[in-house]
Amino acid sequence: MRKILPQSFFQRNTLQVSEELLGKYLVGTSNGTVLARRIIEVEAYDGPLDKASHASRGRTPRTEIMFHEGGCWYVYLVYGMYYLLNVVTDLKDYPAAVLIRSVEGAEGPGRVGKLFGINKELYGKNASKKSGLWIEDRGVKIPSHAVKKLPRIGVLYAREWAKKPYRFSVDPSLFI
Repeated sequence: MRKILPQSFFQRNTLQVSEELLGKYLVGTSNGTVLARRIIEVEAYDGPLDKASHASRGRTPRTEIMFHEGGCWYVYLVYGMYYLLNVVTDLKDYPAAVLIRSVEGAEGPGRVGKLFGINKELYGKNASKKSGLWIEDRGVKIPSHAVKKLPRIGVLYAREWAKKPYRFSVDPSLFI
């Protein structure tokens, strides 16, 4: 069973969406080739009070898409060299997104971006075949006891928000 996740999947609570993305497949096309990798780690950024979120500073040209309805891509450049891929979640005017941190074969958000050829052209487009990048449910069910809930990485400036268990991961050996 291969089912592209509908926009409504993303228009729900960010932490719930985050956990449910584990085991789903990030799928993209490039030059007629399809690449599909299972998502094994994500990180949530939930709302305007979340000091680790880019949106905590309000609406800016960079974060504008985070204030849209869930189901579109929020892409940004870090260190001047890596495009990071986030999917916007929740409802309009509630800024939230989930960073795709790792997929099978590419651990780390920079490596995910590189593997899928992510760039700023994807910013604001829907997570759909039309954009060339989408997420599929292929029937994999992750038992809740197999999900690790951990503090986020690289956001120490956010103080207490850095310690929140908003990073979700699953051991890839679960799928063997």
